[in-house]
Amino acid sequence: MRFLLTDEQREFARTLDGMLGASGTPAVVRAWAAGEQKPGRELWARVAAADVFALAVPERHRGMGPLPVELALSFVELGRHAVPGPLVETVAAAAFWERLGEEAAAGGWLPRIATGDALVSLCAGAPYALDADAADAVLVVQGDTVRRTDTHGPVQPSLDPARRLARPLGGTVVARGPAVTAAAAHAVDVARLATAAQSLGLGRALLAATVAHAERRIQFQVPIGSFQAVKHRLADTLIGLEFAQPLVYAAALALAADAPSAGREVAAAKVAAGEAGYAAARTALQLHGALGYTEELDLSLWVRKARPLRDAWGTPAECRARVLAG
Repeated sequence: MRFLLTDEQREFARTLDGMLGASGTPAVVRAWAAGEQKPGRELWARVAAADVFALAVPERHRGMGPLPVELALSFVELGRHAVPGPLVETVAAAAFWERLGEEAAAGGWLPRIATGDALVSLCAGAPYALDADAADAVLVVQGDTVRRTDTHGPVQPSLDPARRLARPLGGTVVARGPAVTAAAAHAVDVARLATAAQSLGLGRALLAATVAHAERRIQFQVPIGSFQAVKHRLADTLIGLEFAQPLVYAAALALAADAPSAGREVAAAKVAAGEAGYAAARTALQLHGALGYTEELDLSLWVRKARPLRDAWGTPAECRARVLAG
């Protein structure tokens, strides 16, 4: 069995990284946090043109997937560049509709997701939906029932201003029964995998920014990166990210194979990557000193995402319980 990424997969990640790096994402994030959706939707269209959302949609619905490994690769880059919007929720909604069957996908939602024409927020087991104000539809799963709505309450404040949370209201029942429960469980696994990959990419971006700062910042006539305590902190951060990466890709392989262990492996990856990304944010905040607390610094856009991503789609405690449950 091959555990290394192929040349094509690596090139896909590099291409996506280059495209996002040239997109001015800090300005897009700030606009999204202020409720200005136009820059975010333009970036969403470019991400869709790179076939990211198509990776979560079956070929019969104009997609290319489902391809969990390539999807994980994509979300590492989306996390690295702090791209805003209901990215995870949209691919989770695609996974939900795909598992639920052809009838539930009536209306053409899956093809619209694949081409980037639809932003969908899936809310399963949580009181709030992400970016309900920007989504074309919100899917709300409660028990064995799923309803679709485009109505929501006021946007609530969040630790990450770009994660705009609102309570979905009303809606029309789309389906109910055991199939909904099974499809929702699969969608949660996909959401956890994508969130873990985002955390991994976010952590790597924070580490790179902190290393660059440690090389530039002079204290006592030498770069602070030459101090042993700083080296150890950066090394610990790197080790956490390095250990999380194979868990993320192993979980993607398990999902691709529809393995019985997939849920546990995804939960383990979510814990490792979420904790590693959060640790990277704490390291960045500490080693940047007072500068790290300034909202004007672009670094804050990454730092403020780390903890919400760690807890989204399953807190560390919930994911550890999933692993132990077997």
